Order: sequence, then structure tokens, then C-alpha cells
Amino acid sequence: MARYSSPLLAELLRTLFGKRITVRYPYAPVELPKGYRGLVVADPDLCRGCGLCVRDCPADALELVKGENGAFQLILHPERCAYCGQCEMSCHFGAIRLTSAFKPGAASKDELTTILVDHSADEPADEPDDDQA
Repeated sequence: MARYSSPLLAELLRTLFGKRITVRYPYAPVELPKGYRGLVVADPDLCRGCGLCVRDCPADALELVKGENGAFQLILHPERCAYCGQCEMSCHFGAIRLTSAFKPGAASKDELTTILVDHSADEPADEPDDDQA
């Protein structure tokens, strides 16, 4: 036991009195490295609901819920997401991308679930009245 105490004691002293390696977040801003893949966002104007991002997601983090008359929702489950960027590469329309932002923690996973795109069914335009005489 005596031969192990010397290296352990040296490591303990080095750790206690050495430079801090943790960050001061949330009390100070976090410096993210270049190329950090964080929060997944989508541009609703560019999304067509084709489902390529959902099909190619290896973590099954995206869900496409299709409704009547072309309505659809693209839902992200960040607790499943590996932040690999495959959804961004799969989207032919440039609608989905990863940003350098990150989502803060939550008490339940339901709070984390995000609707990225919500295209409700387009309502038919009002037809003009024909009773003009």
C-alpha cells in the first residue's frame, strides 16, 4: 500500500492546486469550438415534408406526421439525437441544419420535444360571390 500512496498523493496535489479544467457555465458564456453541432433547426418555408431527413436519421430522432390535404409536422426528439448532421446532409432543399446553439436541460423529455415545421392544411380560398347583378 505504501508504494501506491506516493503517486496518488502527487496526483491529488496536482489536481487540487493546478489550473481549473472546468467551465464556469452558466455563470459565464461558453466558448464553443469551431464546427460544434448543436441545436437542430428547420426553415418551414423550405421544408416540403418529403421525409428524407426522417428516413436517414440513424438515431430515429425525427418524426414526420402527415395529415390530410398535404398537412404535416416535422418533430424533433432531442433526447434521441446524436447530432451527427445526417439530416442536414439528406435534405435536398436546405431546410434543416445544425446550429451552434444548444437547448438547456428540462425536467421531463416531453419539454424537450420540438415541432420544427408545422404546415397545416392550406385552407381553400374564398370564392367570389356570383350574385352581382
